Amino acid sequence: MSKPLVAALALLALLTPWRHPIAQRAPQDVERRAARQAPPNIILFVVDDLGWQDTQVPLTGVPNALNPRYRTPNALALAAGGMTFTDFYAASPVCSPTRVTLITGQSPARTRVTNWTQHENEETSEPFPQLLPPDWNRNGVSPSPMAHAFTGPLLPGLLREAGYRTIHVGKAHWGATGTRGEDPMALGFDVNIGGTSAGQPGSYLGTRNYSSGTAQGAFRDVPGLAKYHGTNTFLTEALTLEANRAIDEAVALQRPFFLHVAHFAVHTPIEPDARFLQRYLDAGLPLVEARYASLIEGMDKSLGDVLANVERHGLTRNTLVIFLSDNGGLSAHTRAAPLHSHNAPLRSGKGSAYEGGIRVPMLVKWPARVAAGVVTHLPTITDDIFPTLLQVAGVANAKALTRGMIGRDLHPALTGRAADSRSADRKLLWHYPHFWGVNGPGIEPFSALRTGRYKLIYFYGQRRFELYDLSTDIGEATNLVSTKPAVATRLAAQLRKALVDAGAQMPIDANTGKAVTIPAFR
Repeated sequence: MSKPLVAALALLALLTPWRHPIAQRAPQDVERRAARQAPPNIILFVVDDLGWQDTQVPLTGVPNALNPRYRTPNALALAAGGMTFTDFYAASPVCSPTRVTLITGQSPARTRVTNWTQHENEETSEPFPQLLPPDWNRNGVSPSPMAHAFTGPLLPGLLREAGYRTIHVGKAHWGATGTRGEDPMALGFDVNIGGTSAGQPGSYLGTRNYSSGTAQGAFRDVPGLAKYHGTNTFLTEALTLEANRAIDEAVALQRPFFLHVAHFAVHTPIEPDARFLQRYLDAGLPLVEARYASLIEGMDKSLGDVLANVERHGLTRNTLVIFLSDNGGLSAHTRAAPLHSHNAPLRSGKGSAYEGGIRVPMLVKWPARVAAGVVTHLPTITDDIFPTLLQVAGVANAKALTRGMIGRDLHPALTGRAADSRSADRKLLWHYPHFWGVNGPGIEPFSALRTGRYKLIYFYGQRRFELYDLSTDIGEATNLVSTKPAVATRLAAQLRKALVDAGAQMPIDANTGKAVTIPAFR
């Protein structure tokens, strides 16, 4: 190189302003880097009693007869922009146990909150022939030790300590009426909008002040929404408006937020959302099904409105959204005939040991980390949410807090990193030593275990095992205990061990007063 050229290049270097390597990147690259470094906002969108087939997202791979019935464009968009879990399960076939698992990371067998809670010390199990429920934690979760309640580290408090603005909107149902656990703010939330001990609203109608109008049902009246009383504002919409206001406040405070949106929809009472009802009546659905569909569409509109507000604030890329349900879809009562068919091809529904009672939708979107349009068949469960959120939020002692839990951090699966080689054959546990109170397939006291393609159920009433191959029989039509005794023997031993490890309480034989244990399969 000639001396004049070297001198020219040196002069050019001196005259050219120095730029940091990040500053030389395209604006979108800078945004991506910032999103990787900043803690994500977290939206946990929990829908009450939403069944596996209650959206337009085809979890069987292709739309079936139920998917087109409902209009859920925002759930579809969420699935298209993120990851769909086809084999995600609620921790329980009823609500409170699953909700407690969400904020504790512990299985219902371990928390001993194994049934839905109501008033302090109240037994909510219905009578079942020859069986009594165990002495379970019927007061739910508590921030301080008390009888018949689970106490331990709670997700909202841990996230608050990590710098998050923690916001609860809608149904809480973590603690019984008259206990500290009924108040979400006692459990670590900075903001509580509408959350109490109630498992359902008094009414969805603003014209009824979201109240049942009875003294007996007053505990179900939704508080904090007086500004909407006497108006036509449906409960789902009122909660959405308040959720978006809470997001605005968190942004103004320059805090990352954890938003727990837990709609009462689509739980009973199945009251019509008038904004959407007519289209389903025009489609020829029975009245109760048209009302149910309107609840679903209102919930979906809420999802879209919340995400639109996040986008308005420029936060979409680094906001983790998890959409799920607390148990299988209602099918044993209130719905139009034929009953026990509303989660097809899954068998039965809420309250049941069968797939319709526990398999639910889960959709995850996080543009900064999760690839769009991914479908996974990885068996996963509510227990996984707690360790996952501690990890993504950067909670310092996350590993110590989750040691011994059966839930697994899904962050590697979400981000496309090599998943745990054991994940496909991990053991998923359910323990429901109660009778929900409505007759139907699989609606009785049970424990169950899924590992790989097989699922084993033990029904305590008749002391019977059932075994299904979910890879070929998702509708659980063919009991394989007689044709695959080796598999049944192996899973029965694993189920017994899992229950012992969790310290599970067993139902009581009403005649002997002794706990009913799961025998070895022979």
